Amino acid sequence: MSEVTVKVGLASCGVAAGARDVYRTLEEYLEANPKPVKLLQTACIGMCFEEPIVEFNGSALGQMHVGKADPSNIIKTLEDYIAGIAPTENVILAEKLEGRHNALLHNQKRIVLRNCGVIDPKSLTDYEATGGYQALKKALQMDKNAIIEELKASGLRGRGGAGFSTGLKWSFAAKAVSEKKYVVCNADEGDPGAFMDRSALEGDPHNVIEGMIIGAYAMGADEGYIYCRAEYPMAIEHLKIAIEAAEAKGYLGKNILGTSFNFELHIKEGAGAFVCGEETALMQSIEGKRGMPTIRPPFPAESGLWGKPTNINNVETWANVTWIMINGAKAFRAFGTEKSPGTKVFALAGKIAGSGLIEVPMGIQIKDIIYKVGGGMKTAKPFKAVQMGGPSGGCIPAEKLDTIVDYDSITATGAIMGSGGMVVMDTGTCMVDVARFFLNFTQNESCGKCTFCRIGTKRMLEILTRITEGKGVLKDIEDLEELAENIIKGSLCGLGQTAPNPVLTTLRYFRDEYLAHIVDKRCPAGVCIPLLTYRIIPEKCIGCTACARKCPVHCISGTVKHAHVIDESKCIKCGACQKACKFDAVIKE
Repeated sequence: MSEVTVKVGLASCGVAAGARDVYRTLEEYLEANPKPVKLLQTACIGMCFEEPIVEFNGSALGQMHVGKADPSNIIKTLEDYIAGIAPTENVILAEKLEGRHNALLHNQKRIVLRNCGVIDPKSLTDYEATGGYQALKKALQMDKNAIIEELKASGLRGRGGAGFSTGLKWSFAAKAVSEKKYVVCNADEGDPGAFMDRSALEGDPHNVIEGMIIGAYAMGADEGYIYCRAEYPMAIEHLKIAIEAAEAKGYLGKNILGTSFNFELHIKEGAGAFVCGEETALMQSIEGKRGMPTIRPPFPAESGLWGKPTNINNVETWANVTWIMINGAKAFRAFGTEKSPGTKVFALAGKIAGSGLIEVPMGIQIKDIIYKVGGGMKTAKPFKAVQMGGPSGGCIPAEKLDTIVDYDSITATGAIMGSGGMVVMDTGTCMVDVARFFLNFTQNESCGKCTFCRIGTKRMLEILTRITEGKGVLKDIEDLEELAENIIKGSLCGLGQTAPNPVLTTLRYFRDEYLAHIVDKRCPAGVCIPLLTYRIIPEKCIGCTACARKCPVHCISGTVKHAHVIDESKCIKCGACQKACKFDAVIKE
């Protein structure tokens, strides 16, 4: 019998779901029962909603991924696989069998994520076996300008949100005259619902590092930083292991691969300030100062870290470089649109069945991401909106589902591409409350440097809170729009300039919900607690007393076998009565 390989996904999502227990169970079993089985570790393949995930390969059944793996049944699954007995459930991906999520993966194109969930991220040998560091070897034999021109020709745009031409950005730093230059990887991923950078660093750290080395060579830099928030301990651990291994192999350090090129790479752990995702604030933080944006110009390519020319790209941008170097600009342009070539990584979260990480060609429609790649809605309630671009993005409604995913089309909706977070919402979501949630986030994360951002977002948050409490007036809508305009104009960095987007897009597409809150004192989605009313329908109430017994404030009165009544003046609107009623007699209005 040939050797069977078993890979357990041990990225953050897998570990949180119990993957370590699955791995230990397999490890102990194989120690006690030696078999021709090789137990390996990998990261996240993207289907976080199915974790823990275990991959099997080597028997007559072919490659097979099992989701929702559990220590109680994983040994039987292994023994059956070895014997050629196909599992009856939980096969999510399969080469020969029917994997229920095969279509979800087939609708993707993986460039950045090509090794995630495939290789052991802590193994340099694994990375090299996929062609790792071949792009660097090729680049070191090329003219530096030729590397930059190839990147320009690819049309790769910065995947951190702004969408600026990566090749053009590199050329600015390359032309800068200085004895010292830096390259920086921005891994300060702070958007609620976003985890693209974390997964890429956990699953394929060498790919990002190799991209940075190539960039440093092309731009003439000899030192670099990966700025990663400390809340990503596994990503940082894998980066440290990868850097040490690359140095030992001669890919990093002095005289790289026998050339005169030197490059030293450091990790800077950020404290989790959202504003440090802005490049000038990020550089202030690396220098040991308080992370606050600075005025541009000068731009980092002229005067960045410690006043030296600096290039900054985010994780996903750097991760595209190696593929482009090996496959060429033309191959990259085969995906996406003319102005937005290539692929885009998205983190799917919210009310979507297939929450996790995906990578799709630019130009795909939003509805195809949700229904063909994301598996559709998680609940029985219809799709209502998707928040794109994080807290600085906007909400795209159902009538815009045909919108294609590229920088210009998304911007036209009032949202932004951002780094790639997509929070899917159903009709049970209150859009006024969503705007309040995201504005609360940006208001808390404002560094306070700009008056309009510091005070303006606070005033907007106060208005939104007032509206969700049923205390709003019609003038509040006018005030929100005026404040938004001034904050956008008066803020120094992207945080303030885009903070009003969730409010502006919800006003644009869901103004009727604002009016319902203000005029009718009603939350159509039934979310805003101060606007809710719980009522018992007498015709349905059989007087079982279940609701009265569960009420924490004893505001429900009535006798056995007779309809009960809620005293609204005492009701705290906790919903315990509705949950307790088995006859749908308690309704929420």
